[in-house]
Amino acid sequence: MEFYRRNLPHLQKDFTPHFITFVTKFRWILPPSARDIVLSCCSHDYRKNYELYVAVAVVMPDHVHMIMAPLLDEEAHEIHSLNQIMRTIKSASAHLINRRLNRQGHVWPEESFDHVLRSSENLDAKVDYILRNPVRKGLVSHWQDYRWTWQRQERPTAEMKLVGTSVV
Repeated sequence: MEFYRRNLPHLQKDFTPHFITFVTKFRWILPPSARDIVLSCCSHDYRKNYELYVAVAVVMPDHVHMIMAPLLDEEAHEIHSLNQIMRTIKSASAHLINRRLNRQGHVWPEESFDHVLRSSENLDAKVDYILRNPVRKGLVSHWQDYRWTWQRQERPTAEMKLVGTSVV
C-alpha cells in the first residue's frame, strides 16, 4: 500500500481496483476529437501498467471516469504507481490534444480524484455509475450509444477474476 499527498490525500492499494475521476482545467469542454484522444490514451497501457474492468473508461465533455487496478511492473518487481499511470495518461493526452487543436496550455490539473474500492463496496454499482454518466448528463438515451465509452472486448481471464474487489 502506498500513500502520498499533494493537495488531496491519495492511497494506492496493491491489486485492488481504484475509482478515478479527473477533470479538465477550468472545466474546459473537450471537443469530440479531443475526447477521441483521451479515450485512446486511457486504454493505451491497458494490460501493461493497469487493468481496466468491464466497461469502465468514460470520457465526458469535461471529465473522465475509470476504474483500474495498477499491475505489477515485472522488471522493477513492484506495482506500477497510480500517480505515474495518471501522469502518463494526462501528459500524453494533453500533448496530443494541444497538437491536434493547435493550442497551448494545460488540459488537466495535476491532481486526480481517486478512491480505493473496498470489499464492502459494490464494484457493479460503480461501473453502473460510470456507464450511466452520459445518460444522466442528457448526452445520450442509452449508455451504449455514447461514443466515448471504452469496453474491454474479452471476458476476464482467471488471472483477472475478482475476489471481493481484489484481482487474483
